[in-house]
Amino acid sequence: MIPSLECAFQYSECYFRVKENFHREGDVVIGAFFPLHTFYTANKTAYGNVVNYYKDFYLQYTFKNYQFVLALIFAIEEINRNPHLLSNISLGFDVYNVPYTEKNTLMSTLVWLTGQRNFMPNYNCRMNRKSAAALTGTSWATSAQMGTLLQLYKLPQLTFGPSDPILSDRGQFSSLYQMAPNDTSLSLAMVSLLLHFNWSWVGLILIDDHKGTQILSHLKEEMDRNRICLALVEMIPVSWTSFSYNFWKNLKKIQKSLANVFIIYGDTDSLQGLMSNLGQQLITWKVWIMSSQWDNTKQADYFLLDSFHGSLIFSHHHEESFEFSNFVRTVNPSKYPEDPYLPKLWHALFNCSFSKFDCQLLENCQPNASLELSPKTIVDTNMSEESYNIYISVYAVAHTLHEMSLQQYQMQSHINVEEMVFFPWQLHHFLRKIHKGEHMNLEWKWSLIEEYDIVNFWNFPKGLELKHMIQWPTRFTKIPQSVCYTSCWPGFRKVTQEGRVICCYDCIPCPDNEISNETDADQCVKCPETHFSNTEKNNCLQKSMSFLAYNDPLGMFLTTIALCFSAFTLAVLGVFVKHRNTPIVKANNRTLSYILLMTLVVCFLCSLLFIGHPNTATCIMQQTTFGLVFSVALSTVLAKAITVVMAFKVTFPGRIMKWLIVSRAPNYIIPICTLIQIVLCGIYLGTSPPFLDQDLHSEHGHILIICNKGSVVFFHCILGYLCFLALGSCVMAFLSRNLPDTFNEAKFLLFSMQVFFCVWVTFLPVYHSTKGKVMVAMQVFSIFASSAGILGFIFAPKCYIILLKPDQNSLHHIRDTAYSRRNKPL
Repeated sequence: MIPSLECAFQYSECYFRVKENFHREGDVVIGAFFPLHTFYTANKTAYGNVVNYYKDFYLQYTFKNYQFVLALIFAIEEINRNPHLLSNISLGFDVYNVPYTEKNTLMSTLVWLTGQRNFMPNYNCRMNRKSAAALTGTSWATSAQMGTLLQLYKLPQLTFGPSDPILSDRGQFSSLYQMAPNDTSLSLAMVSLLLHFNWSWVGLILIDDHKGTQILSHLKEEMDRNRICLALVEMIPVSWTSFSYNFWKNLKKIQKSLANVFIIYGDTDSLQGLMSNLGQQLITWKVWIMSSQWDNTKQADYFLLDSFHGSLIFSHHHEESFEFSNFVRTVNPSKYPEDPYLPKLWHALFNCSFSKFDCQLLENCQPNASLELSPKTIVDTNMSEESYNIYISVYAVAHTLHEMSLQQYQMQSHINVEEMVFFPWQLHHFLRKIHKGEHMNLEWKWSLIEEYDIVNFWNFPKGLELKHMIQWPTRFTKIPQSVCYTSCWPGFRKVTQEGRVICCYDCIPCPDNEISNETDADQCVKCPETHFSNTEKNNCLQKSMSFLAYNDPLGMFLTTIALCFSAFTLAVLGVFVKHRNTPIVKANNRTLSYILLMTLVVCFLCSLLFIGHPNTATCIMQQTTFGLVFSVALSTVLAKAITVVMAFKVTFPGRIMKWLIVSRAPNYIIPICTLIQIVLCGIYLGTSPPFLDQDLHSEHGHILIICNKGSVVFFHCILGYLCFLALGSCVMAFLSRNLPDTFNEAKFLLFSMQVFFCVWVTFLPVYHSTKGKVMVAMQVFSIFASSAGILGFIFAPKCYIILLKPDQNSLHHIRDTAYSRRNKPL
């Protein structure tokens, strides 16, 4: 329906039978001057406004501004129905069109003041009509032109357009009252929006007049305070309304700028050419921030692509009026037959036809036609900022008349209020009080507190404006960035580039164990010692306690091995006990074998002291138990080796040697060697014992719960003593390795001690090069390897013979073997 607006009435002469004004009777009349239509004598293209061609000129209707008329009618009807406000006195209005030329603007004002088209200054043809005030807008220029004329008659002038500092000059405009709040906080509001989205590289497009200069000064001050930089500033001449080559070059700069956000400030008239050219370029990669003076109907091209889709528009906050929306829904040409604009609007929206005789609307429209069905770009049922200012302006005049009538009634009770007599200049005393906010009855209608709504403009559906949802320009899939360079994300910090503005910087990652948890951080913050930085360097995480736990996979594996080896050693002990009377068990010193096997069981189980959460007791027991148990095991091996040497190496045993062998003197080596280790451990515990400690730095992200060895010297003495016992056993076993005996275990003792010696010599460098649970696991593995080496090399061959070769474990086999050796030829 919308794209057919032009062709729907392109050749209808009724659109050129335009009344410049229309009137509603009332005891007191308010003059309203609204820009509703414009004549053009050259080619003109309009997007959202309705344009008609007839006899070499164009007529353009700005139907979006028709809401001004609706707001005026709504306020006056609401006041006239109110029995407590201006009772027995009705308000009327005169609506005049304001064209975009200074001459026609002044002519419309003189027609209203004199009551005649061929006006004569200072002569009024309508003396019976009491005019109270004039409503003017939308631009400050229009209000200023009319104000120079209206103040000659001291007629109150209320402007509903944006506030302007020039119009606040009481010496120049003594009869003018600006109803819109000041825009002094607009720059602060816009900068607050920039800070919210972290936009620090922003362009400005401003009109080149006093308001543009003022807003530029305010914006630069706020931006400098908040470290936001200007990418570029373009000042648009006020008179520029068409395409120019000079601005085309500037438009290229805007398109290529790294700034994705641009602030546009100016009134509708001054920005018309700029907005038209921006709309034609389809710039879908910029976010435009604008004030509410932007008229989007001039860009309503009804395509899915639009340069202004996603724009953010600031407007002064006002209460939503549901009564006004309901009122707009009830408006139709038959309800207001004096209105010359409604028939044309109905014809354009609902394809109604005109009568050929009087251009009145025929009764062939669609049923239930309502302005509610109109697109928002044509007529919006929600009250706009300018319409709200019109609404409160009418109420200000009504309350002024009400206060003045009450005062006159109190002073002269004989005066009939139905024939209210006043001069327009008398209203100023009451209007000034209301304009300063001193009238309590208007507090709910009018507030001068600067609050802003931010409206998001959509192009699909075209013209939709939302306050609580944001759609960005079509180029962006997330919140746009507008910075000199890529923002420093959390985990990085800014480094200002030398010779550039403060907004231009490089990003470097935070050092180890330091973080930045906000965008564009200036410095990184060091994490506490109990915390560590994550890989993104944007958060400090609590370090977890790390130790070789039982539920840890490595801990479970080591625990299982310890228990399995202990069980296997007990099984070997059981085999030896069961076959204790066999030759092989007797020949290898049955008692020492039992002692060694039981000691190996304890050796395997002592590894469990290294697994689980360490405490002071386990820290002390780890090394001392390890040293003492292995001292018993190695001294037992040493005793077995010495026994073999004494039995087979002494060829002429005397009485003393025989007594040593018979009395089992080598068995005393075990307590003697163990006692030496006990002394070492006692000195160790008495001087600098092991203690529970924490390592905060060795392993990233973990606090290592460790058993500090205390005195490193004594720890190495304990380990060195064990290696000394192993080396002594190696020497003894080596001396008896070739003795001719069926069950000679000297070779196996030698191999087991070599394994033990190699394991613990290798253990030292590896142990000192690791940290945490790996270091503990290395000692546990060394315990397993050395214990398994003793168990395997010494007892595995004997178990093999006992279990799988029982025929070799007999006296008969021993005698046969010995006989064969004696008769063996040389």
